[in-house]
Amino acid sequence: MFIKILGSGAGGGFPQWNCNCGNCRAVRAGEPGFLPRTQSSLAVSANGVDFVLLNASPDLRQQIAQAPQLSPGPADGLRASPIKSVVLTNGDVDHVAGLLNLREAQAFSIYSSGRILNVLAGNRIFDILVPELVSRVEFPFDEAVPLQGAGVDLGLSVKAFPVHGKIALWLEDKSVAGFGTQVGDTLGVEIIETATGKSCFYIPGCAKLDEPLKKRLRGASVVFFDGTLFHENEMIEQGLLGKTGSRMGHVNMSGEDGSIAALESLSVARKIYVHINNSNPTLDASSKERAIVNAAGWEIGEDGMEVTL
Repeated sequence: MFIKILGSGAGGGFPQWNCNCGNCRAVRAGEPGFLPRTQSSLAVSANGVDFVLLNASPDLRQQIAQAPQLSPGPADGLRASPIKSVVLTNGDVDHVAGLLNLREAQAFSIYSSGRILNVLAGNRIFDILVPELVSRVEFPFDEAVPLQGAGVDLGLSVKAFPVHGKIALWLEDKSVAGFGTQVGDTLGVEIIETATGKSCFYIPGCAKLDEPLKKRLRGASVVFFDGTLFHENEMIEQGLLGKTGSRMGHVNMSGEDGSIAALESLSVARKIYVHINNSNPTLDASSKERAIVNAAGWEIGEDGMEVTL
């Protein structure tokens, strides 16, 4: 199984178009240790030819252009794509807006929870993906679902499961508890190679690592996990946004309830942070926060990073 990080940044990417924080100034200036990042997405293939996208970021057109594996080959027809399916883990703009890049009468399949598929159905702009070509498949939770698209069996299955999170920002209802968040608004997924049974986990949004999730991740080969913030108040302290990590629906890297501590004893072979916000000090390769993360056995995901299982 081949996995490529198309985008390792959170919403807005890095640098964010309108952000003048220290990190964004540094990456614009090309300072050593700061790498630009597009918004969160992975591409996975069992055969190196047919791919599933895990989330479709607004930067998808750029990501496809930078990944030769995702462009039509010289032997393909006038309209062709190696992208056969897309799995959505939530309804956030940084994970669904890229679907609009996949119009132009191309066949593929979209997989997600009923809650997230209803978000697409409720916004007519996504009707540009005509149902005669683009099927929408609802995941049953905790069942391995074989991925197919454009008449192709990808040789991969996905087991989706709800994780603690928050309804997409643009869907919040401030008049109700939890802003209207329900089970199925935020998913984690295990991607399984049919032929070998090898698997990895992708959880780019998660508000809490509870015991069932820890049990699920124990002994995993690879976990790509929510790296939005290093600590709870970093957005507030930098004067960027008056929201904590908890309010945004993201568990922090640090702290007694953070992801570093939660995964410390789970014997995960490889732990990679994705969906990293522009405020996160670990984006500076020379920072003490990057050293803390690396010392705990974590990697900071980068655009173009490739993993083979």
